[in-house]
Amino acid sequence: MKTVQIKTERLILRNIVEDDAADIFEYAQEPHVGCNAGWKPHERIEETREIMKQIFIDQPYMFGLILKENHHLIGTIGLMKDPKRANPHALMLGYAMSEHYWGRGLMTEASKAVMDVAFKDPEVDMITCCCYPFNDRSRRVIEKCGFKYEGCIRGCEERYDGKMMDVESYSLFRKEI
Repeated sequence: MKTVQIKTERLILRNIVEDDAADIFEYAQEPHVGCNAGWKPHERIEETREIMKQIFIDQPYMFGLILKENHHLIGTIGLMKDPKRANPHALMLGYAMSEHYWGRGLMTEASKAVMDVAFKDPEVDMITCCCYPFNDRSRRVIEKCGFKYEGCIRGCEERYDGKMMDVESYSLFRKEI
């Protein structure tokens, strides 16, 4: 896999490696990070390592968010095939970040940078993003990135705790940027 690195004003986005497990575990165990995205807070670093293998490692559009000021990995962001669509040219944006860095505009900065790179790929024509209706912080990131609201998919997915969750769906076509 070709290594990708993206630099923004305050962040370095780079592919995730196995050595990132401790940093990812650090924020993945915070009480509000996973719950807002549909996964339970990690209890053991082994959980983190398994998720990393399944989702992050060797994936071209999956990045760790490295804060330039201290070179610490504070979150993850990435694009994957959208499981809710049959469109082969659509990727879904997903992200998570330590609660300690919320409210600083860092995720919006990272999201825009990842979207810019993805839309340069001729195979990517659409990027989608979803959030739970109660996740106001994520919705603000989505709106600041220019996504168009598609609607609420009621009873769309079962969260880790068995609760059926509604999901607000957003999308953006390359031609709309």
